[in-house]
Amino acid sequence: MKGLKREGLGWRIGRDVVIALGLILILAPLYVVIVNTFKDLEEASKGFFSLPQSLNFQNYEELFSKNNFWNYVKNSAYITVISIILVIIINPAVSYAIARNFRRRYYKAVYFYIILGLFIPFQVIMLPVTKIMTNMNLLNPNGLILLYAALSLSKGVFMFVNYIQSLPYEVEEAARIDGCNTFQVYTKIVLHLIGPMLATLIVMDTLWFWNDFQLPLMILNKSPDYWTLPLFQYNFKSEYSFNYTMAFTAYFMCMFPVLIVYALGQKYIISGLTAGAVKS
Repeated sequence: MKGLKREGLGWRIGRDVVIALGLILILAPLYVVIVNTFKDLEEASKGFFSLPQSLNFQNYEELFSKNNFWNYVKNSAYITVISIILVIIINPAVSYAIARNFRRRYYKAVYFYIILGLFIPFQVIMLPVTKIMTNMNLLNPNGLILLYAALSLSKGVFMFVNYIQSLPYEVEEAARIDGCNTFQVYTKIVLHLIGPMLATLIVMDTLWFWNDFQLPLMILNKSPDYWTLPLFQYNFKSEYSFNYTMAFTAYFMCMFPVLIVYALGQKYIISGLTAGAVKS
């Protein structure tokens, strides 16, 4: 018994040490970014890890007033919100149709065709996608929104189909007996039951769309008017590569909304990913 207790205590100590190290690795870069936003370049050059001598908001004032920052915020918000709306409309509907007709050969083929996108590296389709979007004159925010909606479908269908199949079909049958048609069953019953998984997809895709750099670089980089926040960071850094404090200020303001979204949606990610793990 003593050996077991010692082993259990050692395991707990080791676990806590690993968690503490992981926490330090995550929080240390965030700390460096935040404290250096309140320093000028001279003070930051003396030490990145030291606390600022005073709260200097000059970097924030310059960022907001001289760099067209709010236009990039508006572009990122527009692309993210409209893309999420399309994801909410398309992904559950397609997944429901496949899940309830999965035994039919056609629907099963469509399912495997869609999730095949999960196994194809984006680098393989990067140039063809860019060429197609160029030929269709879609090198603009609307074209990027369509790309996000299409690329999100593979992940969404993969997540939703198994989850919907685990739901009791008797609930839908009872609704049909009460006079509901297929659309009413889907909107009034199924969408409520898949709420945790839908919330998970919304949070994950919001983080992806807001932070994505590669697709905006391919689709939007031709015009500064179309830039999103990650593109602004990229071009800002190349222009002001010597001014680390301004770069840190831009990075912090770009990631601040993401921290809020993740903090509010973390429980939905965990519950959504575990809810469909066991079939009823």
